[in-house]
Amino acid sequence: MTHPEAAERFTADVDRTTWHDQALWFIRQKRDRQTYQLPEWEQLREMASQIKEHALSRLDVYLEEFERNAQANGVQVHWAADAREHNEIVLRIIQQHQAQRIVKSKSMLTEECHLNPFLEQHGIEVVDTDLGERIIQFTNEPPSHIVMPAIHLKKEDVGRIFHEHLGTPEGESDPQRLTETARQHLRAKFVAADVAISGVNFAIAETGGFVVCTNEGNADLGVTLAPVHIACMGIEKVIPKLEHLGVFTRLLARSATGQLSTTYTSHFHKARPGQELHIVLVDNGRTTQLGRPDFRNSLKCIRCGACMNTCPVYRRSGGHSYDFTVPGPIGAILSPNIDLKKHSSLPFASTLCGSCSDVCPVKIDIHVQLYKWRQLIGQANAMPAGKRLGMKGLAAVLARPAVYARLGRVARKMLAMTPHALSHNGKLNPWAIARELPEPPKESFRDWYAKTQM
Repeated sequence: MTHPEAAERFTADVDRTTWHDQALWFIRQKRDRQTYQLPEWEQLREMASQIKEHALSRLDVYLEEFERNAQANGVQVHWAADAREHNEIVLRIIQQHQAQRIVKSKSMLTEECHLNPFLEQHGIEVVDTDLGERIIQFTNEPPSHIVMPAIHLKKEDVGRIFHEHLGTPEGESDPQRLTETARQHLRAKFVAADVAISGVNFAIAETGGFVVCTNEGNADLGVTLAPVHIACMGIEKVIPKLEHLGVFTRLLARSATGQLSTTYTSHFHKARPGQELHIVLVDNGRTTQLGRPDFRNSLKCIRCGACMNTCPVYRRSGGHSYDFTVPGPIGAILSPNIDLKKHSSLPFASTLCGSCSDVCPVKIDIHVQLYKWRQLIGQANAMPAGKRLGMKGLAAVLARPAVYARLGRVARKMLAMTPHALSHNGKLNPWAIARELPEPPKESFRDWYAKTQM
């Protein structure tokens, strides 16, 4: 299903669409209030962008440095070329310990690799311990947002889900009571876990350590109690030095949720006594993206979700309409790199307004990259036939000023004669479903300009 088709299904529920839009805009406003209080905000963005630019330009060097220092700390480091290798490495570690019960904190990389269904196929129970992730795990659907995975659900929806899976009273929708139920449910999972899996927000080449940022403390509970900790990390997460970390932690939470900082910013350097610590470094298309000069900047992304919170298309169409692990504007850049044909509609899911680039904490030129993907998709003939023929027809008209002017005169006359009920019929003119067509002018700007300049 293409993005327009999936978005049409989401927008059919007008009340939910409006609520989703307003909820995300509320987060965007919180972000703005935090940034206005920080005079050095733009300097931090520039520093973060330059640090990432440098790290990506010497990615091989810093990854090897990180590996050396991590191994010196007693950490076992694994390399995975793609999602399949990543999943097999994780499975092998689990099987070596004859583990059956896994707790996992939020990790977009493991979502990208479809780790949960892979492990479940091998008879291993995986419990997502982030509250939002646990909710959508019950409903067997992917996250709709990278920071707020269940943002598309209302508290009444969560009440119904918990009633079905956790036995809460029917009709219960009080957030505090629902959260307490989830807390008690997950405590038992933490205590019984054989292995804990986490993501990685930042990895520091200088120390061989890494940082996990959460607001619920679930990552800390999982990796502290379990005898084995597996951290899964995309290779773009490495930064050169510990002194650089503060730049990103000041940007991340403010951009993501409008907080001063995440509630828990946990540093890991070595396993505790009696525990094993593994790190899996994953490529899965990242070096391909690195080799694309027009798109390499997308690897600077720190997964804050700010571009989603501000994007008018994402807010109105929902994250599931993107059919990709990372939805929204940044996902529309990353997805064609993985499968151009499947995700060819996503770079067009944008107004190119530039708001995504304006709020990006590492200054990724998101809207420019979306425009460039459109050019490549057109050149590859990967657009739907209707769009491709329509664009060719429009290009032929725009390339011929006389034809354009003549058609403009015809359109103005036809619009003036068309009854309002017909011109605003949603089936005949979908553009006018939520818009009022302006009254057609009596003459074009071209005609007016030619007359006034004589």
